[in-house]
Amino acid sequence: MTAEITLFVNPTAGRGRGARAAQPAASALRAAGHEVRTVVGTDAADALARLRAAVRDGTGAVIAVGGDGLVSLALQALAGTDVPLGVVAAGTGNDFARALGLPVREPGRAARQAAEALKEGRIRETDLGRVRGGWFGTVLCSGFDSRVNDRGNRMRLPLGRFRYDLALALELAAFRPAPYRITLDDGPPIETGAALVAVGNGSSYGGGMRICADAVTDDGLLDVTVVGNCSRRTLLRVFPQVYKGAHLDHPRVSVHRAAKVTLEAAGLGAYADGEPLGALPVTAECVPGALRLLA
Repeated sequence: MTAEITLFVNPTAGRGRGARAAQPAASALRAAGHEVRTVVGTDAADALARLRAAVRDGTGAVIAVGGDGLVSLALQALAGTDVPLGVVAAGTGNDFARALGLPVREPGRAARQAAEALKEGRIRETDLGRVRGGWFGTVLCSGFDSRVNDRGNRMRLPLGRFRYDLALALELAAFRPAPYRITLDDGPPIETGAALVAVGNGSSYGGGMRICADAVTDDGLLDVTVVGNCSRRTLLRVFPQVYKGAHLDHPRVSVHRAAKVTLEAAGLGAYADGEPLGALPVTAECVPGALRLLA
């Protein structure tokens, strides 16, 4: 069965990889017999409005071609609907695709896989996190890592992951743990000092930093990684281990699981899927099966 497929494209993702990935993705879908409609916005708000209109008008699926920012926009339009999402990961981080075992920076293969999934009806339901009326697929972070995000977003250079690494080094110089109040489901609040708290539906952020390494995207729970009260030197030793998930074995790190998580801390903000949420407090909730995924 053929249907019109919406190709949702961020041409600037991955320093131009999104634009280059769109053509092989469209070709693979057309070769499978689908009509392809391309949606590109002038900015994030315009792109989301155009995608929501495409979903309202009726589309067989949405294939997001870009990075985690574009996927995050797609989630806002598709969560809770019957329209499935395919991902052609062509960004800098691609953490959503990594968490779900989808091809990364292989646009032709990713599009062919999505086309085959459509043909075979191979659709997987996966959880999403819901926070402040929006949705996230990977990680909500606060504390040291959200401060790194804040600083990185203010920097023009360097580009790509080097900017994140520089922002991390600069924030480390000003690092201080913060007093947190963490509530898991309806349990008693946990009062603790922490360098950071990350709430993961997926396992990684920042292009493969496996902060919630054991998170499962379809278990109905969020993983909560708490890097506890520690010195700058300890944080410097622990943080590089995040790329392998080895930080979870450190005595200053604890992991919890809950369907609903509330974070409170004075003077701190939060990010979800790399997008700013504003100041704490914030409550995140896991919504089982919120997204239909072509996999």
